[in-house]
Amino acid sequence: MSSAPPTSPWNVRRLPRADGSVVLVTGGNAGIGYFVAEQLAATGATVVLGSRNPAKAENAMASIRARVPGAQVRAVRLDVADLGSLRTVADALGVERLDAVVHNAGVALDDPPRQETGDGHELMFGTNHLGHFALTHWLMPLLSAAPAARVITMGSFAAKSERLDLDDLQSRRDYRPKRTYGRSKLAQMHFGLEFDRRLRAAGSTVASVVVHPGGALDSLTPSRPGVHTKTAAARLGAAPAALLLQGKHAGAWPAVRAVLDPAVRGGQLWGPRAFGLRGEPHREPVWANLADTTVAARLWDASRDLTGVDPAAHLG
Repeated sequence: MSSAPPTSPWNVRRLPRADGSVVLVTGGNAGIGYFVAEQLAATGATVVLGSRNPAKAENAMASIRARVPGAQVRAVRLDVADLGSLRTVADALGVERLDAVVHNAGVALDDPPRQETGDGHELMFGTNHLGHFALTHWLMPLLSAAPAARVITMGSFAAKSERLDLDDLQSRRDYRPKRTYGRSKLAQMHFGLEFDRRLRAAGSTVASVVVHPGGALDSLTPSRPGVHTKTAAARLGAAPAALLLQGKHAGAWPAVRAVLDPAVRGGQLWGPRAFGLRGEPHREPVWANLADTTVAARLWDASRDLTGVDPAAHLG
């Protein structure tokens, strides 16, 4: 992805060039995904915003172009909650190869009742995990066509204290929104690591990396007209939180480094340096609750059965 020497120190404000590369960012019209897209656009990469809302995608593209002269940015309609629609995304991209995809889109619910996608899956598990699992399957021909593509999965610090219940992945027996969200992100992270194991076993040139943004708050995020507006009251109220947490622009840094840095390798976990909550991106040890490869393999099989596709089907 980058021409920078492997020994160059990483600087989030002086990113290496990535001219000629193509990156898809799911949920790139808002939040952390927007800042991933904005920062990658500044490197010369062609950035495609995957968005289910065309109006929001237009606003995001206008904001990026206003801040990045000459930005190569466009949008494709993409709804990871709708499994049937994902098979057309690769063709809609209109490219011969894809150098990276950042699996960032997601949904977080704070209150009951439990909701489902149109496919009948619990909304957060179905959107955050199953949708990206299926999307990866359909993108694999484009990823494999690139010299060294990367699949970047955006996890969450909220997953660190969770454990998967493989007998209740859909939270039908015991639904608690915050826990279900954490488990959906944990499932995503398991997917990212398990996918890399399967890629390596097959000798693939594609690598899979897992990242998380730490504690990224709207109130600490810089304003972007048409995308995110921060009021003076919110800025004042966020001051104490800034000691431990950060804005979504900084939450994007681990994903951006995972796309661009030639020193990043598949199967790694990257997050903020300070307590995993804020600061520049660095490599973390894989969390204890992600270390069980048997759990990851069982989740993979269940995800394949629930989506009807397998991202590793054509490897080897």
